[in-house]
Amino acid sequence: MIREKTKNMSKKQVCFHQFYSVKRYEKNPILTPEIWPYRVSAVFNPAAIVFNNETLLLVRVEDYRGFSHLTIARSKDGKTDWRISPSPALEPDPVNHPEEEWGIEDPRIVRLDEKNEYAITYTAFSKYGPLVSLATTKDFEKFIRHGPIMPPDDKDASLFPRKFKDRWALLHRPIPAYIESKAHIWISYSPDLKYWGNHSIVLKAREQGWWDAFKVGLGSQPIELDDGWLIIYHGVKTTSSGGIYRLGLALLDLNDPHKVLWRGDEWIFGPQEEYEHMGNVSDVTFTCGAILDRESRELRIYYGAADTCVGLAIANIDEILEYIRACIFDKTVI
Repeated sequence: MIREKTKNMSKKQVCFHQFYSVKRYEKNPILTPEIWPYRVSAVFNPAAIVFNNETLLLVRVEDYRGFSHLTIARSKDGKTDWRISPSPALEPDPVNHPEEEWGIEDPRIVRLDEKNEYAITYTAFSKYGPLVSLATTKDFEKFIRHGPIMPPDDKDASLFPRKFKDRWALLHRPIPAYIESKAHIWISYSPDLKYWGNHSIVLKAREQGWWDAFKVGLGSQPIELDDGWLIIYHGVKTTSSGGIYRLGLALLDLNDPHKVLWRGDEWIFGPQEEYEHMGNVSDVTFTCGAILDRESRELRIYYGAADTCVGLAIANIDEILEYIRACIFDKTVI
């Protein structure tokens, strides 16, 4: 058993890829432009939530102009028999929301039990740069746009599903003005989901040869566990042939999400198959949504592959937690 293999190892020796795994679903990719009910260029980076006892994906869809909108796909088991809506759920509305002039992208969804609704944070692509916008819905049929909640340049955002000391919290990734600067994950707080403050860095891009040395950004929405908030994030390393987008893990404190309890040294998932290496943007595995089945302990990670199609990766949450508990966390590389 895995536990028997690792119990006598020093924490520095634990290797995720040696004893644990994030497996690709055998029928990947699960969503492609070819199966879409209308003409599209690419489908990728979906948000994920359980709604009406089904898996609901809010998929980023790119048209042949290069602009994106969001469309819903549903499945009873979260793996097969996807039913794709015949028209977009959310399209850019540049007349009423000029910040969406060049499209809307990369959503994350959380359920706000206190408000009995779902919150969707997404990137609105304005002519002045990308920024974080918010929409809410109760039924995924009618959506209320609340407009930008962060100024440009900012993206990769998700709310937490509950408040912390009467304040909502948002993870997001401001983009530095200087291209040689690194991009880090920040956290901000708000009493009303409208006015945000107390901005600070949560997770920094690392240095030099690390797999996440150039920039990091939030992946899926935060997942609440007994041990803390599980964060799946993407890290980028630049190479002579371009950037490589891989996924890693971090754990934030349950009651103070600014506090990082643990951060993995290794990436856990990255481009390997041809559909992840070759596409509109090469060498990309990028998640905006994950679902944890708390009974089966299966963690399903939905990801965009090469900015072209949607893949599914599957892990066991107990193995992930065992790995987290076995590793030393060096806070000098937060």
